[in-house]
Amino acid sequence: MTVTQGSEAPVLLEGIRVVDLTTVVFGPYATQVLADLGAQVIKVESPGQGDAFRWSGKAAVTPGMAPGWMALNRGKKSIVLDLKDDADRAVMLDLLREADVFIVNVRGKALERIGLDPQSLRECNPGLVYVHCLGFGQEGPYADLQAYDDVIQAATGTTTLLPRVDGDARPRYLPSLIADKVAGLHAVYGALAAIIHKQRTGQGQLVEVPMFEAFSSFMLLEHLGGLTFDPPNAPVGYARQIDPDRQPFPTADGHVSIVAYTDDAWHRIFALLDQPDFLGQDHLATPQQRARAQAELYRAIASFTPQLTTREILERCHAAQIPAQAVRDLSDIMADPHLAATGFFKKRDHPVEGAWFEQSAPVRFEVSTEGKRTLPPPLVGQDGKEIRKRMWSAFQADPNG
Repeated sequence: MTVTQGSEAPVLLEGIRVVDLTTVVFGPYATQVLADLGAQVIKVESPGQGDAFRWSGKAAVTPGMAPGWMALNRGKKSIVLDLKDDADRAVMLDLLREADVFIVNVRGKALERIGLDPQSLRECNPGLVYVHCLGFGQEGPYADLQAYDDVIQAATGTTTLLPRVDGDARPRYLPSLIADKVAGLHAVYGALAAIIHKQRTGQGQLVEVPMFEAFSSFMLLEHLGGLTFDPPNAPVGYARQIDPDRQPFPTADGHVSIVAYTDDAWHRIFALLDQPDFLGQDHLATPQQRARAQAELYRAIASFTPQLTTREILERCHAAQIPAQAVRDLSDIMADPHLAATGFFKKRDHPVEGAWFEQSAPVRFEVSTEGKRTLPPPLVGQDGKEIRKRMWSAFQADPNG
C-alpha cells in the first residue's frame, strides 16, 4: 500500500527535529514512534553507561545493547553530553535553538538548575514544543515523586486486577511495562498535536504527560465501573474482564481463545462444539438469562473443547464467523504466519551487533517513510563527533538518513 515519493516531497514528519533527553521506556518509545514517522531524533545520553535501559538484558556483542533497548531506539542518533559542563550544555542549547520538539523525562527542579526548563528555553526558541514526560501531574501532592512502571501499576489499582480474577489476594503486577508504553503513546499524540498547532500559529508550547494520569485514564475507561455514577450503582471493575471463567479453553492438544461477544454467538459456539441442544435448557432460554449465566456458559465450553483439537476448533469457529485464535507460547511468536506475511519482523544487519530482528511500525500509511533506510540503534554517543561538527545537518550528511 506504500506510495513511492519523489525526492522533493517531504514524507510525514520528515524535517521535524526532535531532541530526546529521555531514558528507559516512556520517553524513548515516544521518540521512536516519531522517528518511525520520519522525524530526525538526536538522543542525548549521560556520560558513562548512557541510557539505563541499554543494560536491561543480554547483549549480542557490545555491552549496553540489550534487546529491549534495540527495540526502542532505532532511527535515532546518539550524543553523550554532560549537562553540568558548560561546554556540553552550550552544545545542547545549540541543538535546542534549531529543534522543533524537546522531549524530556528529567524532573522539573533539576531542569531549572541547568537552564533547560520551559521558560528558559522559550527565550531562545519561542517555537519549541516542550514535551515533559512526568511521573505525576504538577498540580498534585505527588508532583515531585519518582515514578516507574511498578509504582504506577500499584498507584492506579492495576495490581488488584489479577486478585479479582483468580482469588489470590496478593496484589500483583501485570508482567509488562504497560504503564510506560501507554504513557509513551500519550506523549506521541501530545507532541503531534502541538506540532500541528506550531505549524498553524508558529507558537511552541509546554505539553505535560504525567504517567499516573495517563495510565489511570487508560485503565479506568472500563474498570471504573459502577463508580462512574454518584451514588455508585455497581462494584468497581468491568465484570466481563475480571470473570475468572473467561479464560482460554483447553483443547485436545493445547488451548484456544474463543470470544462470544454477542448473544447469537452462543448458539453458533455450542453448535460447532457438537452441543446444539445445550441452550435449550429452561434457565438459558432468553438473552437475559444467558447474560446472567455467562460464567456457567464459559465452564460448559471448557468441558466440551477437550474433545476436539485446536485446529478443528479454529476451522469450525472461523467458518461460523466466531473470533478465535490458538494460544501461542511467547517463544513461538516469530513463527506466526500472519506476521510473516505482513513482514512484521524484519531481519537487519547492525554494523556492530550483527544480525537482529526489527519490529515494524504497526501503523501503515499510504504515504510512508518505509522506502527510507532506518538508522540502526546507536552505540552510546556514536554520533557525537558528527553532531558537534554539523549539528542537525549530520542527518543530511549520513547516507542512511
